[in-house]
Amino acid sequence: MQVLIVDDDPVNLDLFAHMLAALPGVAPVRAGTPEQALDWCRAHQPDAVLLDYMMPGMDGMQFLERFRALPGLDTVPVMMITADTGLAVRHRALEDSANDFLTKPVNKTELRARVRNMLTLRSAQLSKMNQAAGELAAQQSEAVQQLVRAAAFRDPETGAHLQRMAHYARLIAAGLGWPEPQQALLLAAAPMHDIGKVGIPDHILLKPGRLDAAEMAIMRGHSAIGAAILGTAATPLLGMAAAIALCHHERYDGQGYPAGLRGDAIPQAARIAAVADVFDALTSARPYKAAWPLERAEAFLREQRGAHFDPACVDALLAGWDEVLAIHQRFQD
Repeated sequence: MQVLIVDDDPVNLDLFAHMLAALPGVAPVRAGTPEQALDWCRAHQPDAVLLDYMMPGMDGMQFLERFRALPGLDTVPVMMITADTGLAVRHRALEDSANDFLTKPVNKTELRARVRNMLTLRSAQLSKMNQAAGELAAQQSEAVQQLVRAAAFRDPETGAHLQRMAHYARLIAAGLGWPEPQQALLLAAAPMHDIGKVGIPDHILLKPGRLDAAEMAIMRGHSAIGAAILGTAATPLLGMAAAIALCHHERYDGQGYPAGLRGDAIPQAARIAAVADVFDALTSARPYKAAWPLERAEAFLREQRGAHFDPACVDALLAGWDEVLAIHQRFQD
């Protein structure tokens, strides 16, 4: 666990770091000025802070106020350290959200014991936060699945299509080096790519033949409708799902819709979903067409590599061809 030490005296920094290094699993982080400490905290999250009170420019109280205002740092345990033995300073520090107070000269045994207690507190906090996040994620996932099921009652495409498309997307993401948590997020978000079709009139959505130009213009509105339903990145899952819903019909060459985005301007999750969605649509039967053989769909992806599709996404799917065949076989209509 990382303990941030904020002190303008280099000797104190080295002394406190040496004392804390004896604690198992503790990594001291030195900051010689409050400004340096705040800059570090904007990119990292300490598990505890040792904070000197008397520093030039910004004292410990002022630092603490700005520290608490940073995202996610309102509950990090902070110990104020000072040579001032007056009760007024101690009381003010505790009132200003310090969790503990220690007077110089510091006794190493007392320092280690109190820091150990703060880290125990932090571990308990993180455990509760992770549990709450897990419960929220489970609830959100169930809500998303219900939303997808509700949309499926109006959409002629099958649930198996959504399963195949989502697993193809995850396969592509893995091939692109996405970390496992992001792959799982994509697997959950991808089935919502066409959620906006709930706003398309039945005579267009359920038409057995091809759409005319006017009908196609209305159908294309499902991208914006889907993004509006899913909101503006209220959570990582819905944020990714909204980006996919809005942009999965964009083309790598800029000839897609709704905004004519080109190349990397298209969110990568949407570029992945485009390959996965089209590949499965081609290899699935529809009222207006027969399913293409997998080899013909593969040839189409190669042909459209760099035009309709992001080349890296096409390459990632084709590199996992054995897994593609397994997904196609596993999720049958």
